[in-house]
Amino acid sequence: MATYEFRCTDDGVFDVVAPMGKAGQRQACPTCGHDSARVFAAPMLGLADRRIVAALDRADKTRDEPDVVTSLPASGARKRTRTAPPNPALNRLPRP
Repeated sequence: MATYEFRCTDDGVFDVVAPMGKAGQRQACPTCGHDSARVFAAPMLGLADRRIVAALDRADKTRDEPDVVTSLPASGARKRTRTAPPNPALNRLPRP
């Protein structure tokens, strides 16, 4: 028997245990009964390092619930960078 993950738009992820290769692409949610799509998950992640699992969980959460930003980060004034070294001959050209 294999464990398959499905994602309900209302209730989130749930697992279904079925014979290998017998789970369909869609499954009814056990909570609300809505049709849910199958998601592909990496096997044996529960045995991974806790820091890696936490990073994967944070990345998964930001996919569905991104953080809301209300202002730009305070990084100070931007410095203007020149694309080419100054050329004194260009100073005599008319300005637009």
